[in-house]
Formats: sequence, C-alpha cells, structure tokens
Amino acid sequence: MEAIPMLREARAQGVHITAETCFHYLSLAAEQIRNGDTRYKCSPPIRSQANQDALWAELARYPDDGVIQTVVSDHSPCTPDLKLLPPHIPPHTDAPSHNGSFLTAWGGVSSVGMGLPILWTEFSRRHNLTFAPEGESTKRALRDIVRLCCMNTAAQVGLEKQKGDLAVGMDADICVFDDTAEWVVEQSTMLFRNKISPYQGQKLRGVVRETWLRGERIFTRAAGFSDERPSGKLLLEKRAKRN
Repeated sequence: MEAIPMLREARAQGVHITAETCFHYLSLAAEQIRNGDTRYKCSPPIRSQANQDALWAELARYPDDGVIQTVVSDHSPCTPDLKLLPPHIPPHTDAPSHNGSFLTAWGGVSSVGMGLPILWTEFSRRHNLTFAPEGESTKRALRDIVRLCCMNTAAQVGLEKQKGDLAVGMDADICVFDDTAEWVVEQSTMLFRNKISPYQGQKLRGVVRETWLRGERIFTRAAGFSDERPSGKLLLEKRAKRN
C-alpha cells in the first residue's frame, strides 16, 4: 500500500505508468500464515490485513482516480518438494531439508484456474452480496471483475480490439460462471499439475462451469479439457503503448 501515493503522484505528473495486484494479495493476509507454511511464500510477500484492505480501497477508487487498474494471477508453480514444507503441513516429505524455511523455499503462489472464485469470494464478503438472480449489486460486482481482469488487462497490452470484452468481431472468449456454487479447494479440484496451493482447504464461492476460447468450448467442469494440445496464437509484434 506504500506504493499507492507514489503511483498517484506519478500519474498526476503525466507519467504513463501501470500498476497491478494479484488474487493472493487481495485474499490472503500475513496474520493467517502458520509458521513454516511456505505455500504462502511469494515476492513481494503476503502482507498484513491492513495492507489487503488498502488495496481493495484503491480498487474501489477506479475509474475516478484509482491507480491499480488490473488484477492478475502471477501464477508461479513448482513441484511440492521445492516448497520445503515441514512435516506438520501437507503435502510434505521426510527430507531433513524440508524445514519450512521462507528464506530458501521456492517463491510463488499457484492459483491459475481459481482466480475468479478467489476474487468473487472476497467481493462477496466485502460487499455482502445477496445473489438475487437479477440483483444490481451482483451485476455491478461482476462488471468490476470483468473490467479489472479482462478489459483493462487487454487494453494494457494493446489487445482491446480482440480480447477482454464480448462484441462483434472480437475473439468470443467466454466464461460460464456459476456465481452461487460453493466448493472446497482440494488436490482433486486443483486444475494445475503440481497440487500445492495456500488455498487448499478453503471454501470458495463461484464455479467456472465452461470456458470458451475464440468461440470453441475447451473446458467443462464435468468433463475437463477437451484437448490437451495448446491452442493459443503467437504474438510477436510490439504491444507497448508510449506517449
């Protein structure tokens, strides 16, 4: 949160600067981390609840004068052994070096595939959403998430004519999201290869039922991924915007 005044001053001086935060900084707090639980290790580190609250307060200032305009995963996976988890925190091994050292353990949080439920869970708690089928508060919160995670991120890298929104001529990237379902994060529900995450055991609200990429359905919650082969497009041209 200490960077926010500096970012605001730079913006006021006409500096074209972007700032992002991540799912884990908006949902995890240092006070909840047990000794040796290096699943939480990342850079910058998970900070206090007060810091988390300040990030949310800054997000609420956009689009008026908020300087944090995008929320991203910063997914940083590793094999479980690189986290050096001690015996009292699963998953772990009996290796003597696995002592829960935050100095030597791999730094990074795995959350890709869970970002939307993580963010929606926190939105729900902070805004006391009642989830009426056509409730204005629910629709407004969902629009905020689309703006922070899709529209602004696409515009930041010059892809706003293809990505981040639903409109004629765009890529038809669609998420079918059940905003009322609740589930517990377990190894069986993690969709990434190395099943280790600080969210394990937490109850989240919201489930991604289907994912569509460029008009093709590539994932369903019931059947998983339709094709194991990558289907992205290589982008080589420069995307950075300069004043």
